[in-house]
Amino acid sequence: MTAEVWSRPILLRASDLTVAFGGVQAVAGLTFTAHEGEVLSVIGPNGAGKTSAFNCITGFYKPTAGHVELRGADITGMRPARIAAAGIARTFQNLRLFGDLTVLDNVRAGMHVRLRQNAFDAVLHTPRYRRSEQQATDEANRWLDFVGVRSDRTAQVRNLPYGEQRLVEIARALAREPKMLLLDEPAAGLNHGEKEALLGLLRRISELGTAVVLIEHDMGLVMQVSERIVVLSYGKEIADGTPAEIRANPAVIEAYLGTSDEEAQDEAERIAAEFVEGVELPLPDLTDDAQEQAQ
Repeated sequence: MTAEVWSRPILLRASDLTVAFGGVQAVAGLTFTAHEGEVLSVIGPNGAGKTSAFNCITGFYKPTAGHVELRGADITGMRPARIAAAGIARTFQNLRLFGDLTVLDNVRAGMHVRLRQNAFDAVLHTPRYRRSEQQATDEANRWLDFVGVRSDRTAQVRNLPYGEQRLVEIARALAREPKMLLLDEPAAGLNHGEKEALLGLLRRISELGTAVVLIEHDMGLVMQVSERIVVLSYGKEIADGTPAEIRANPAVIEAYLGTSDEEAQDEAERIAAEFVEGVELPLPDLTDDAQEQAQ
C-alpha cells in the first residue's frame, strides 16, 4: 500500500458498521477509512453489501450498529440533506435525474444547499435572488463543461443519450462542491468510449482534491483508476490494498470465483509472479453472467 495515500488525513471512517434487515445482515461489522483526495474503489460480488454501506454513509439507511465519522465528526443516522451539506455527495446505480427538467436545471438543483436566498427573495425576485440564480447558472455550466456534456442544455434531460445522463448526474453531485464523491456503478451501461471518458473524468475529479469512492464491477476501470481497493464479501471487508495486492489476494479470488483455498492460493501466486507494475494483465470476467457461471 502506498505510503503517500496513508499519509493523507482521514476524511471518512466507518467503524463496525452493521445493517440488518430482519435476520439478514447486509453489512456485518464493516470497518474502513477513506483519505482526503484519494480514489478508493469498493468491490465485491453481488449481495456483498456495497450499496447498503453507501446508504448508511449517506443517511438513507440507519445503521443497526457502528458509526460513521466525517472529519472526526459523528454523522451516523443523520438525514441525507445534513450529510450532503456536511460535504458528501453521491450518485446512484439507477439514474435519479428530474426527467422533465432541463439539463441545466438538473445541475442547478444540486446547489440548493449553497444558494443564499430564502422564500421572501424568491417571491419578490430581490437583487439577492437574481444574483444567486445567475451564480447557479454560471456554475452549472462550468460543471457541465468539466464533465464533458456537449448536448443542448435547455433540452429535457430525459432526451439525452444514456451516457450523457450519467455525466449530468455526476455534474449535479459536483455542483455541491463536496469533499467526498460516492459513485455507485458509474460505468454501468456505458460503451467502451464512454468508459474511457469516465476514467479521465475520475482522474480530473481527484485532481480537484475531492476524494472519490466508487462501487464498480468493471475491473479494468477499477484497476486503472484506483489508488486503493476495499473488497467486501457477505457484508464484511476481506481485503484492503493497492490494485496489485488485490489482484493477487487469495481471499478475493475465492470470493469471486468460488475456488478452494488451495486453488485460490495457487492462482494468487501465479498472478503475483506475472504482475509487472504498469502492465495490464488478464482479469477474471466479473460481470453478473460470469459470476453465475462460476457458481
